[in-house]
Amino acid sequence: MAREITGFSNPLVKRVRSLREKKFRKAEGLFLAEGLRILTEAREEGVLPEMLFHAGSSHPLAAELIAAMEDAGSDVIETTPDILSKISGKDNPQAVVGVYRDQLTPLAKLDRTKADIWFVAQSLRDPGNLGTILRTGDAVGAGGLILIDDCVDPFSVESVRASMGALFTQSITQARWSEFMHWLREGPGELIGTSLKATHDYQEPRYQSPSFLLVGNEAQGLPEAYEAECDLLVKMPMLGKADSLNAAVACAVMAYELLNQKRKT
Repeated sequence: MAREITGFSNPLVKRVRSLREKKFRKAEGLFLAEGLRILTEAREEGVLPEMLFHAGSSHPLAAELIAAMEDAGSDVIETTPDILSKISGKDNPQAVVGVYRDQLTPLAKLDRTKADIWFVAQSLRDPGNLGTILRTGDAVGAGGLILIDDCVDPFSVESVRASMGALFTQSITQARWSEFMHWLREGPGELIGTSLKATHDYQEPRYQSPSFLLVGNEAQGLPEAYEAECDLLVKMPMLGKADSLNAAVACAVMAYELLNQKRKT
């Protein structure tokens, strides 16, 4: 049932606003997503928010989303632009804000056979990079993203925004390195790391499926011990003064090389 909230002091507004902080997201298992594009992508994947806030948007996509929420008996709240701004933390908020249950997939339940390409990120720190990797994964038909060790929160507002809806098309898994390696070696899968120390050009090998593309921290790269456990280490040519690519860009270059190899077989 739709309802209206116009007071800044409303407990629900305070609760939803708190989801901008990681400790509250973790405690509730909920996160925020903003904007019609992202929420529509989620709906097309069969995922509706647990709560939907809007400020009387007349956009047809907003109307479809609200109707789907009401049909499902979910919570639809009409509010003011000022309160929507308070919830989203933006001066010019999007037309809609959704509250979603987190989308983590346990490592043990990950189906490695559903895709030829998977991304693995170790100690990734930038939410923009995380979101971009998810978008790249969606573009190349990857299975998902496995976050290793202490990575940026994939459900932060910044990460969700950067994913442009790919958060709902890609599985997301969190694991420690030892857990991941134990799982990986129990089945098929080639672990491919990118490293400046590599002797192989990235276009030289013929990659196997499924391929797990491993990228390291933006500043330090991969730890030596992690590189040592890769099946392959490769590097991309750097013809200018820069000695490395942005982590998300490196993922995209590698992913399209793998995709192109698979398209030609």
